[in-house]
Amino acid sequence: MIRAVVFDVGECLVDETREYGTWADWLGVPRHTFVAQFGAVISQGRDYRETFQVFRPGFDLYQEREKRALAGKPEWFGEEDLYPDVRPALSRLRADGLWLAIAGNQTVRAGGLLRELFTGDVDLIGTSDDWGASKPDVAFFDRVAEVTPVLPGEILYVGDRLDNDIRPAAAAGMLTALIRRGPWGWIQQHDPAADELATFRVDSLLELGDLVGKFNAEVN
Repeated sequence: MIRAVVFDVGECLVDETREYGTWADWLGVPRHTFVAQFGAVISQGRDYRETFQVFRPGFDLYQEREKRALAGKPEWFGEEDLYPDVRPALSRLRADGLWLAIAGNQTVRAGGLLRELFTGDVDLIGTSDDWGASKPDVAFFDRVAEVTPVLPGEILYVGDRLDNDIRPAAAAGMLTALIRRGPWGWIQQHDPAADELATFRVDSLLELGDLVGKFNAEVN
């Protein structure tokens, strides 16, 4: 049975359109140009951080985050950046008695923002900076399994990326839900591995309640 649901952050819960737009502004690059290059990098299966190198060779994302913060322009997201299905989906899953968590590749600062947004809505929030391990490393998903009070096979990990979320979570013995939104969700949707590895494929988090209920009814 599925007893716990763990959510990725970017493009699963949080629409990152604003954040990538502010990075384009920081680099002094037209937003549509930045987005075009971003999509090209993803479609080629490369690390998204290579996008920044195109416009500024030697770019260090962590150092630039610090520079932005010192300039009064830190990374930020708020309630208006959450996808509209997030709150009702969490409420439904919570009402159904599922243990809920948020775990993704995020900074300490982003972890603080998440805790402000989701106080009382989930049982745990963990980030790669908190844990010293980043997706898709197995250590990240080992940590997810360690902090979740059920067996790995009873965890549903929900994410938008086949490479960072679905493949490594499945390798860790978890069930998975691939959501089609954000650049990775749309670009990777036709990869054959998506059907092979994802327990569920959804266009909205609101689909999860019924899917989990049906899945649990069938295995009982």
